[in-house]
Amino acid sequence: MTYLSPVRRALISVSDKTGLIELGQALTGRGVELLSTGGSAKALRDAGVPVRDVSEVTNFPEMMDGRVKTLHPMVHGGLLALRDNDDHVAAMEEHGIGAIDLLVVNLYPFEAALARGADYDEMIENIDIGGPAMIRAAAKNHGFVTTIVDVEDYDALLTELDANDGATTYAFRQRQAQIAYARTGAYDAAVSTWMADAIGEANPRRRVVAGQIKQTMRYGENPHQDAAFYIDGSAREGVATATVHQGKELSYNNINDTDAAFELVSEFRPEDGPAVAIIKHANPSGVARGETLLDAYQKAFYCDRTSAFGGIVALNQVLDAETAKAITEIFTEVVIAPGASDEARAVFAAKKNLRLLTTNGLPDNRAGGQTIRQVAGGYLFQNKDNGFIGLDDLKVVTKKAPTDAQMQDLLFAWKVAKHVKSNAIVYVKDGATVGVGAGQMSRLDSAMIAATKAQRMADQLGLPESLAIGSAVASDAFFPFPDGLMEAAQAGATCVIQPGGSMRDDEVIAAADEAGLAMVFTGMRHFRH
Repeated sequence: MTYLSPVRRALISVSDKTGLIELGQALTGRGVELLSTGGSAKALRDAGVPVRDVSEVTNFPEMMDGRVKTLHPMVHGGLLALRDNDDHVAAMEEHGIGAIDLLVVNLYPFEAALARGADYDEMIENIDIGGPAMIRAAAKNHGFVTTIVDVEDYDALLTELDANDGATTYAFRQRQAQIAYARTGAYDAAVSTWMADAIGEANPRRRVVAGQIKQTMRYGENPHQDAAFYIDGSAREGVATATVHQGKELSYNNINDTDAAFELVSEFRPEDGPAVAIIKHANPSGVARGETLLDAYQKAFYCDRTSAFGGIVALNQVLDAETAKAITEIFTEVVIAPGASDEARAVFAAKKNLRLLTTNGLPDNRAGGQTIRQVAGGYLFQNKDNGFIGLDDLKVVTKKAPTDAQMQDLLFAWKVAKHVKSNAIVYVKDGATVGVGAGQMSRLDSAMIAATKAQRMADQLGLPESLAIGSAVASDAFFPFPDGLMEAAQAGATCVIQPGGSMRDDEVIAAADEAGLAMVFTGMRHFRH
């Protein structure tokens, strides 16, 4: 089909009144008769735009607090009737049903109510019924009816009408129908997901995932892969909600790595002191606390300055000029922080390609949420890993107990290991990582790689011994054999934090005692595949 469908009569019913008056004026200026409901009709009328109430057409008043107003044959008949079907036309004439050529509807702000934490009763009242029903009817009949559900499409509608002498093309109506069904689908997804949460249904029979496009990308992980970035509308602070102040457009890999960096640095609350994480390919190359952000950045950088090149830097406090200057000394892809001073932004302005993102704060890493992974033919859903371990949760299992200072490094290492791809081994000394082993098929290999990095960095700095000497070491899961533990001990680790739970725990504990190590169990693991 390529034919044009004239727009002579429109029904407008919107919760978001942005651009409503201008749209109403533009449509009436083109000779379109307007029907409307409740607040939309009042806003148009108050602005001097001629409009008829839907209740005049249906001969039924709005009732039940507005729950019933458009659910009527005079409305749905006007939306669903096939203009080229004689039986439909005859039914319209017999019952006095007027054709509706354009539907402009946006829905009750359910997602906004959810974001502000509305209670159950308020959420129920924000579930739109008439809106989705009209949208689905109009979109189904896109052979004749144009459906607009987003304010951002008002200008495109008017341009289309001007280009086609007050009509719309079939291609335009098809596109708007697809947008309309995606909107109602996303809306229903938000409602069903909220309700599952509200009633404690951890694994509902059906799950629906929806997103709104934020960015179309040049490519995905590799140049031959198409990609786009969709947001889910949640209020969680991070790359999806951040303000981009400067730099090239974020790539697929930038977004993935920036998310990993900000989630990791958020393990360290601002009130506990400055912290910095440097990420490369979704794994940390260095993480550190410091007296200042600059101190934390330099300690993180000197864990593995080779891998830091071209990395992502995340900070847990407002970026200052001094730290910004240090960051610009090497090539950095993205910097994300809960704010940046004017002076820091001025420093970055000289680096046009460097992306600077700021948020309104850090996400709460103890809050709930879901993670989703696609597999062939399906999806894996799980609760977000918000597991937290404090001092009181640790169990000393060796003859030697860690000192207070060692305990602090152990807990630091544990927080970092949570964000390292499994198998994960992390060496920490004085509040900074000194070696990270990630993503190996054996825990022994991860321990060896982390130790090698610690030695290599010491060599580059001209130090007499490995950075791992005197370190604390974290393992994201239990040591199945003593070999990985012994590798860490040989690298210079003096204390260990691990989940425990292996069939050979006794053997591993005995090896730790023999090596003079202090070891604590968490009873919790942090696999990250």
